[in-house]
Amino acid sequence: MAAQTGEVAGDATVLGGAVLQEVGAAMASPTQTKTGALDRHANAHDASHFLLIPQAVAVPSNAGEVANLMRVSAARGLPLTLRSGGTSLSGQAVSGGLLVDVRKNFRAIDVFDGGARVRVQPGVTVRELNARLVRFGRKFGPDPASEAACTIGGVVANNSSGMACGTTDNAYRTLESLTLVLPSGTVIDTGAPDASARLRNLEPQLFKGLGELAERVRSNSASRATIERQFAMKNTMGYGLNALLDFDDPLDILAHLVIGSEGTLGFVAEAVFRTVPRLAHATSGLLVFKNLEAANTALPALVDSGAATVELMDALSLKVGQGLSQVPGIVRDLAVDQHAALLVEYQSGTIEELVDLNIKAVALAGSLGLDEPAEFSTDAKVRAELWHLRKGLYTSVAGARPQGTTALLEDVVVPVPALARTCLELNTLFNKYSYANSVIFGHAKDGNIHFMLTDKFASEDELGRYSAFTEDMVDVVLGEGGSLKAEHGTGRVMAPFVRRQYGDELYQVMRRIKELFDPAGMLNPGVILDQDPLAHLRHIKAAPPEVDPEVDRCVSCGYCEPVCPSKNLTLTPRQRIVTLRDMETARRAGNTELADALAKDYEYAGVDTCAVDGMCQTACPVDINTGTLVKHLRTKDAGKVESAVWGTAAKHWGAVAQGAGLALGVAAKVPSGVVQPVNRLGRKILGEDTLPLYSKELPAGGKARRRPAPAGEAEAVYFPACVNVMFGPAGEGSAGVQASFEQLCAAAGVHLLVPEDISEACCGTPWSSKGMAAGLADMHAKTLKLLRAATRDGALDVICDASSCTEGLLHTIESEVLAPGQKPLRVVDAVAFTAQKLLPLLGGEWERLESLALHPTCSSARMGLNPALVQVAEAVADAVQVPNNWGCCGFAGDRGMLHPELTESATAAQAAEVAAMGAVGHASCNRTCELGMTRATGEDYRHVLELLADAVSGKVPVTGA
Repeated sequence: MAAQTGEVAGDATVLGGAVLQEVGAAMASPTQTKTGALDRHANAHDASHFLLIPQAVAVPSNAGEVANLMRVSAARGLPLTLRSGGTSLSGQAVSGGLLVDVRKNFRAIDVFDGGARVRVQPGVTVRELNARLVRFGRKFGPDPASEAACTIGGVVANNSSGMACGTTDNAYRTLESLTLVLPSGTVIDTGAPDASARLRNLEPQLFKGLGELAERVRSNSASRATIERQFAMKNTMGYGLNALLDFDDPLDILAHLVIGSEGTLGFVAEAVFRTVPRLAHATSGLLVFKNLEAANTALPALVDSGAATVELMDALSLKVGQGLSQVPGIVRDLAVDQHAALLVEYQSGTIEELVDLNIKAVALAGSLGLDEPAEFSTDAKVRAELWHLRKGLYTSVAGARPQGTTALLEDVVVPVPALARTCLELNTLFNKYSYANSVIFGHAKDGNIHFMLTDKFASEDELGRYSAFTEDMVDVVLGEGGSLKAEHGTGRVMAPFVRRQYGDELYQVMRRIKELFDPAGMLNPGVILDQDPLAHLRHIKAAPPEVDPEVDRCVSCGYCEPVCPSKNLTLTPRQRIVTLRDMETARRAGNTELADALAKDYEYAGVDTCAVDGMCQTACPVDINTGTLVKHLRTKDAGKVESAVWGTAAKHWGAVAQGAGLALGVAAKVPSGVVQPVNRLGRKILGEDTLPLYSKELPAGGKARRRPAPAGEAEAVYFPACVNVMFGPAGEGSAGVQASFEQLCAAAGVHLLVPEDISEACCGTPWSSKGMAAGLADMHAKTLKLLRAATRDGALDVICDASSCTEGLLHTIESEVLAPGQKPLRVVDAVAFTAQKLLPLLGGEWERLESLALHPTCSSARMGLNPALVQVAEAVADAVQVPNNWGCCGFAGDRGMLHPELTESATAAQAAEVAAMGAVGHASCNRTCELGMTRATGEDYRHVLELLADAVSGKVPVTGA
């Protein structure tokens, strides 16, 4: 029965009527069903080159609700697609029907048997899972390059592999059991003792049919031979037919067929995996060859030497790599011609074994006819640069594509001996079809390569060219005995070619598998199996319009999403960008109804609840800071009155900061029942994004920053943050970070100069975050003038005691136009100064706290300050714990007071983890972040330097008592 889907709202059909009611009734709350234009467009985009706009988005909270949604889907003929991380590249996570978000509420991890086994839900990223396993010396088998953002749900759905896991440690091989929701609504835990009997009783046709298919394949020698040959390589083309040979019990066949089924057979609500040893020691080197053929010729020797990974990069990949923010020296200095490179890594469990491996690796590299001398390194920083080059390659290459084009990534595998020939044949096709700048890179050890095409893929000629290229490429890969998909999944892009790769008989077996699991055919239709020979040419994402120079290079990879504080509240950075693009596309097309519908909700979801913390930039392979985009939007939206107010504030900042502190001091003395109703009324009148919300945990104001001139020769200029004037210290008797830092310096015999007019100066962050450009320029000029005088024109370092303000001062300095020969100002955070200068002078003979929960900040992460922060924390406490769920607290200056729901959402998981720690002390390195974590946990968070000063002066409570 076809779904009754309701009215059209300008861009796509919106779910409505009885079907919408049934979808809503399948879950506990009406808020779990979203049909607004912004929700549908924000969730429509994944990392692939396909785009479909869902009719509705559902956010179930448990497996039972997913089962209910599947029943509605089957009964109503409503296509249903499961979506987790959205990093898939073949179109398997886009939907024109009901899109079901299984990331947000499926985040549990349970570790068993000392880390040897783990039960995990689909919304957990690979990086999160490995962070939980690291203390056990174990890791998850699959190791995809997108591990920071891809989720277990996608890894299971695609049978993803990666750099080192090959075909031995992938999800298929390491699976122990899973909990599966079938399209009928039946839920089966394959690890339960009665699971086989339960499957036979509840799904008799499925149970019987799987057994019959296994017998059909085993009795056909040609089918057996094809399956054995295909699955000896990495292979995610079609269904995992090797399950029909590898297992006898229909229950085990079912569990392993689901691996790599791309959400077309059921929903894996959780899975239990056997983990693999984490080899803690590694040495890595980049081997540069004259050309691709020379690199591929060296492969057998490298594979035989026991290399854990051998990653191929062609000449264009190396050229793009030269433009990255972290470039290995060997790449930066290379005059790239026809070169190719292999990133080779050896791993071991012991230092002694690694030394031996390193010696052998260098010797082998010297025999391979390299174009540049090779160096292997065990240094973490050097290795990180090499892997940053490789892991960010797809998104970096795609980000460098010509403006107005779409990037399309293919993923093939051939037997290793045929790899060099295949690469040459692909280059011939690139030239034949005029695909300039097409890169080749990938997992050479496995014969698995990726290549990228860039074009508009819009006109009849462009689609015809792509179609002809694809036909020829399919002939090349299959002619070499390869597979058209190695690890990215069949998706929509290769669905029309499954029959060609496997032949009619095995294609019919796959169709029968789909019929047995999903008789209604509503689970992710068009993915894996599609008899339309032109299916891969449909629903290709249009080239995005220009919306802002900061984000126009975004390729929607989704790497930014896990670190975004608003990801569970409103939008992620990727979603902010794609919905802004869709808004602009609608405007250009004259679709004002859609543009207005998107804009209506974008102000709150896209602008007001963005913390502009810049954490997205730390995860983005093409260095995009979506916070910069939002600042630009705030600048455009700033009214004349608001701009004038902030301009005046810049001219009289001392009075403003002191006044804010006094106001909080008064409020602290008045019962909150008196203050809060008046405050809420003011917010209602003036707007929630204008007047902050007062809450009872906010402290009274702090003390003035001014200090007398030092008695001795100043070693540095001290720039105390004005935020500590507005918000006083936490807890009874605490002196605050300025007094604490001064106390530490005095104990170490270090003299500091606080500029005389410090009360009027600021790092500029309040103006920057609100998009107040004129006020920001005024404050920059005032602060630079003050610092030039205080530092004797750059002779002394500037020290700041709040990490976000340190970062703000760095931006202030970046704005300065230097005179010829003038030294740039240098800024150091007080934490780094303490770690480098004060701790060696202080000696370390003091009582320490028993335990400390430490909250790094966005700015400390962005500035690379966290190692120093941990070092200082370890001088405070015997045990220092940074929560696995650490992230931006979302307080973001006053953002957490304007929109407290942002901080509540951002800190929920971390707060629960902190509560379970039961730490004696709680610390951070920025006052507003301390306020955010205090609100989230109910514990007093203080600056780590306050706790250090207490320890040095003998005020530390050694135990929780």
